[in-house]
Amino acid sequence: MKLRTENVSFSYDKNEKADLLFDKVNISLESGQIMAILGPNGSGKTTFLRCLMGMLKWTGGKSFFDERDTNTLSFKEFWEKVSYVPQQRMAATGYTAFENVLLGRSGQVSFFGVPKKTDLEAAENIMEELGISALKNRTCSSLSGGEFQMVLIAKALVSNPKLLILDEPESGLDFRNQLIVLNTFDKLKKKGISCIFNTHYPKHALQKADCSLLLGGRLPVFGRTGDVVNEENIENFFGVKAIINEMQVDGEVIKNIVPIYVTRK
Repeated sequence: MKLRTENVSFSYDKNEKADLLFDKVNISLESGQIMAILGPNGSGKTTFLRCLMGMLKWTGGKSFFDERDTNTLSFKEFWEKVSYVPQQRMAATGYTAFENVLLGRSGQVSFFGVPKKTDLEAAENIMEELGISALKNRTCSSLSGGEFQMVLIAKALVSNPKLLILDEPESGLDFRNQLIVLNTFDKLKKKGISCIFNTHYPKHALQKADCSLLLGGRLPVFGRTGDVVNEENIENFFGVKAIINEMQVDGEVIKNIVPIYVTRK
């Protein structure tokens, strides 16, 4: 799998003189790589994802999936390869967690068909892989935020996508559930599944992402996470003085970002 963009830009106002939300963004993502998108509120993180998925049209530039212009891909071709988990919303639904995950197999089930044994097994297997089998028979409305987020991720993965896109997957979750979601990225890498996630937490990018994109009030920056998410860029994009430090835990080096003070209003 390879995903890349070529000088993409976007504006909600189609007037030629309108300000662009972002401009000249070039990214490249390979199989099994994790990419983070960061930036202050209103910088276009979710809009960028929607453009990647064809929900919005680029104002300029192109995007390519396996070297095919995404504009030439049919709806079916694209969504056979890509799964999406939007910003978390708790669902007041009577569906069980298993039934919700099984809905992710709808692309393999005919309109008037019923799930096959292979569909049921796929749903069971992905829930087991993600460690949420115990939730199988619980209604989604009874789940915690973290539990429901994992169900949504399982639903997205049960179709065996090449690319998983998540919009702020760890927002609103406590420390434990954030870690559960973030550790899922390690499992995706081992399976060769690529992942793009928007986040408000630079430290999550440093700890999990191979590459990162910074959007905000200047030219976008894309590259290896260690090069992109640095103290200078944090100040330039967020207006926050921060210190990046490292600590060793169980033989593993963990990076962290400590915000110090606001440098501009």
